[in-house]
Amino acid sequence: MKIEQIYTGCLAQGAYYIESEGEAIIIDPLREVKPYIERAEKDNAKIKYILETHFHADFVSGHISLAEKTGATIVYGPNANPSFKAHIAKDGEILNLGKLKIKVLHTPGHTMESTCYLLCDENGKEEAIFTGDTLFLGDVGRPDLAQKGADLTQEDLAGFLFESLRGKIMPLPDELTVYPAHGAGSACGKNMMKETVDTLGNQKKMNYALNPELSKEDFIKEVTDGLMPPPKYFPLNVKLNKEGYTDIDQILSQGTKALEPEDFEAVVNQKGALMLDVRAAADFVKGHVPNSIFIGLDGGFAPWVGELIVDIAQPILLIVDENRVEEAVTRLARVGFDNTLGYLKGGIEAWQSAGKAVETVESVPAKTLEEKFAEVKENVFDVRKCSEYGASHIEGAIHTSLAEINNHLDKYPKNAKAYIHCAGGYRSVIAASILKSRGIHNIVNVEGGFKDIKETSLPLTN
Repeated sequence: MKIEQIYTGCLAQGAYYIESEGEAIIIDPLREVKPYIERAEKDNAKIKYILETHFHADFVSGHISLAEKTGATIVYGPNANPSFKAHIAKDGEILNLGKLKIKVLHTPGHTMESTCYLLCDENGKEEAIFTGDTLFLGDVGRPDLAQKGADLTQEDLAGFLFESLRGKIMPLPDELTVYPAHGAGSACGKNMMKETVDTLGNQKKMNYALNPELSKEDFIKEVTDGLMPPPKYFPLNVKLNKEGYTDIDQILSQGTKALEPEDFEAVVNQKGALMLDVRAAADFVKGHVPNSIFIGLDGGFAPWVGELIVDIAQPILLIVDENRVEEAVTRLARVGFDNTLGYLKGGIEAWQSAGKAVETVESVPAKTLEEKFAEVKENVFDVRKCSEYGASHIEGAIHTSLAEINNHLDKYPKNAKAYIHCAGGYRSVIAASILKSRGIHNIVNVEGGFKDIKETSLPLTN
């Protein structure tokens, strides 16, 4: 028996590979399926099942492509109604894999089709449970993602989740290994642990949601309290996972086309393509294509793309280091952004060599803000999340969170420089790029963000 967690940090997502006697199962695969096929080939194994814990909202799964390429059967739990061929398993149904058995546990609450998969060895001993978004380490899945048309409130779903945890998971043995679909950093929960594997016994001690003394009423209150609105792309990803999507090989073929500066500019003008600069923040501030938007690959790339680019059908052109073109197109496709039309061949250097305009972002260390604070304190802007701002911020700083930046444009001064910062310098450069694209160019980015600000004598709230 082999169990492998295949973890993708940028999405804080865990897929799983299980093999026994030459048969394999993949649980919650990402959209690019070649790694799973190659993993099975390494063991000379045939992929028999693709188990989906639910219709994912935060990424596009590879279930359809993987089934087409391998002949494996897609499996969902009760209440799932996909538009493609799949086996809708019954609660308690047993799936055979070599010498192993997988028991289907219907656990509605995160979504109504949410299902966990209990793995038993050849002797029938319960070894591991793959909990999807039903149970995370330190948390549970958010209960506010009811599918369109479902007449359910988040309180209704939280109630179902309470019953699922009490009836299906908590009675299981403490030594059981818990393999969740996400870890810390995912928008599918609130307070997940940084670890990605644990025992159920430890979760019964550490996870508030598994406290046996917690009443249903208090559970519902706890689970729904402080939930931020889900990212705007979530419902669109659910639709793709439920109804189908274009194979990623086609997306890569289209998205990795190298375009000379003239052709690049023509596509922007003819198709209204968004120019997405995914290089390092330091490179963007030194020089970028006018009106391009920065969201760097070396940060929370996919979640911020999904949060800030409202339309997943938006045509996109990339400004990217040439050795990372395929990575950028793949990571966009993981969250449903399939309409990448190519990238700027030769990058910003080729753009400049073609005689085209380049813009910069003024960027200063926190020490400079400290020195100028008396004269600029009325024009300091904090683009962090509400919780970060609430915990501590520069006295008098105006809060314009990145996620809502377009709703705060009128707060920025027209005739003075605006000093903007985030926690470490990534989000503030994103904000600067958006503001510049909206015609607000008097922006000064504070390098190092609040991390460096705390090392100065700038006045902070407690």
